Amino acid sequence: MIASVSHFIMDWIELFFLHPVSFYQGAAFPFALLFNYLCNWDSFSTQARYIFLLAGGGMLALAAMGVYSVLVFIPAVCAVVLVSSLGPQEIHRWTFFFQMTWQTLCHLGLHYTEYYLQEPPSLRFCITLSSLMLLTQRVTSLSLDICEGKVEATTGGIRSRSCLSECLCEALPYFSYLLFFPALLGGPLCSFQRFQACVQGSSSFCGYSFWALTWRGLQVVGLECLKVALSSMVSAGTGLADCRQLECIYVLWSTAGLFKLTYYSQWILDDWLLHAAGFGSESDRSTGEEGYVPDADIWTLETTHRLSLFTRKWNQSTARWLRRLVFQHSRDWPLLQTFAFSAWWHGLHPGQVFGFLCWAVMVEADYLIHTFANLSIRSWPMRLLYRALTWASTQLIVAYIMLAVEGRSLSSLGSLCNSCISVFPMVYCILLFLLVKRKHKVN
Repeated sequence: MIASVSHFIMDWIELFFLHPVSFYQGAAFPFALLFNYLCNWDSFSTQARYIFLLAGGGMLALAAMGVYSVLVFIPAVCAVVLVSSLGPQEIHRWTFFFQMTWQTLCHLGLHYTEYYLQEPPSLRFCITLSSLMLLTQRVTSLSLDICEGKVEATTGGIRSRSCLSECLCEALPYFSYLLFFPALLGGPLCSFQRFQACVQGSSSFCGYSFWALTWRGLQVVGLECLKVALSSMVSAGTGLADCRQLECIYVLWSTAGLFKLTYYSQWILDDWLLHAAGFGSESDRSTGEEGYVPDADIWTLETTHRLSLFTRKWNQSTARWLRRLVFQHSRDWPLLQTFAFSAWWHGLHPGQVFGFLCWAVMVEADYLIHTFANLSIRSWPMRLLYRALTWASTQLIVAYIMLAVEGRSLSSLGSLCNSCISVFPMVYCILLFLLVKRKHKVN
């Protein structure tokens, strides 16, 4: 018994600490606490805080990405140059075009390595791509804030060479925001307004709760232990290609559960680091925006019977960013355009394209199904049965989409589509067709 427990603990330690992003986020935790401690000193000026966050981001990038960190530094510098030289109405268009072009070229490099050379990509390069995706969020969020008048840009500053030091001082908050170490490798999207308010604010704002940090640490440990237990079950069972009938449902659920536990654990760890640095205060309203939004709302994600609600709560800050960036500016088929852009942002692997487009169709079907059910089902026993069935279908469809997105390649996508579990999204597609047809008849 003692031997099995010690083996379980060693498996958890190995799984957690050998995960590269988790390792580097954990290594940055003491520096986040140090930054928070220094914020209590009156001698620790605002400029020193910006420099500390920027220097920490540079060192973390070099440690985690090595030479590939140049692929993050270059677009960050170019984004600051564009923000400092263009007018407010032009900034978003040009920064978005440059950032997505740069990120797409880097993703094409990954495609070339994986699909043409048939070689496993460098782990540091994969970390760099993940950091680039987060940088795209911050760049476009900043450019939208400037375009909408929420942030005042220091335009025209770099045109005068005689005041280079002054220009660098004015650009320092932008550099620090794009590369600050608590959000370099993960974490919910922090707006520039919130970032600036925290850095320039009082020590009471840049604070943290010991019990909040302890609770998040316990959550990470618990999720990692569950992940070790579930991974042993998944590895001992049959795969998706070998399963038969109802066994495929178990394989689908357990494999997707392992992916979800990985996401939950990483999101809470990222949230933990941001809280330690003082950027996770949930009670502040000084920026005029909605409060701090963590990415993981595990209770809602695991209990909801509505796929549309699951979609809004899954990686919440990214969902809000996509809504602001794409959905609200799309005139035709906004839902489809949002998920198509999400596939582009993730890298346009075959499984990702299929998975995100399937997700868009499933959400559209979910809206119509629940609208029809709310009008048709009256008795509470039938409503209870309906909630149970839609909860199960929501979880299974999410699992199906997750396996498609995480599988990425055509071969894994083919195995998924040829399995019997494709019946769940097919049922939603049929219901979507019938309900749309019924809606047209009613109109």
